[in-house]
Parts: sequence; C-alpha cells; structure tokens
Amino acid sequence: MTIAKGDRLPDVKLTKVTPAGPDAVQSADYFAGRKVALFSVPGAYTPTCSARHLPGFVEKAAELKAKGVDEIACTAVNDAFVMGAWNEASGSQDITMLADGNGEFAEALGLTMDGSGFGLGKRGQRFSMIVDDGVVTELNVEQAGDFKVSSAEYMLGQL
Repeated sequence: MTIAKGDRLPDVKLTKVTPAGPDAVQSADYFAGRKVALFSVPGAYTPTCSARHLPGFVEKAAELKAKGVDEIACTAVNDAFVMGAWNEASGSQDITMLADGNGEFAEALGLTMDGSGFGLGKRGQRFSMIVDDGVVTELNVEQAGDFKVSSAEYMLGQL
C-alpha cells in the first residue's frame, strides 16, 4: 500500500549523515514535532538528481524555511557515506541526508521502483512530501522518468 496524504509515516530506521559520521535514527523520532520538506531521489550522483533535484532544494532552502519548513531532508536508497559525499559535493548545510541503505523506508512507504534495467536494483521513486509532526500533508510522486511535481519550486507553491 502506498502512503497517502493524511497518513503517518512508517517508523523505520534511517541513517542520518552528520559531520561526525553516520547516526542511526528512527523515522518516527526524526519527523516528530516539526515540519519537514522531504524529497527522495532514485540515487545520489545520478543525472537528474544531481543536475536538478538536489540543486533546486539547495537554491530554494531559504524560501522553504521562510514558509514554515523547519528542516529539508533528502532520502535515497544509498549508504550514508555516498549520501554524505554527494551532499558535500553538490548540496549544502541546509539539506539533511537520510540514507535508506536497505530500502526499508521506501518499501514501507510503498514507493519503490525497479531500476534493474539500468543496473541500479531496487530503489526509491522520485517524490517529495511535506511531513508535519510525522503526518504527510502533501505528497508529490513522479511518473517514471519525469521531474515535474517533486521539485522545490512545486513544493513552494503548496506551502
């Protein structure tokens, strides 16, 4: 079953990337008590993710926060070290990387995709959502190959 607006996020382990190294966090704890702009990419360093998705949230971070977002987070089915290197190379301190190394979060959301044809295996779909105290208030899931509704610009229009 796919997550929907009004649903509470599933509680699974993610790995938060920090300057001191990977830090295991439960999603229920991470999203509790604040408004988070969450976006998911099929993979760090992949073309659309690196050229458009992450840079859009970096560029619009101040505007998102001015509209009431407490934190901006990116998730992908990658390990914490890859997510940390990608944020260091292309991101900013305004983006928190949440590694979903085993794909458990994507699976629990019902938002997985099969990238085996491209050598990627099982990944998370491209999406964005606004999560308020653990509850999904906006959900934007892309069709395969698209980049239209999961952008920072689209999310700004929803706030």
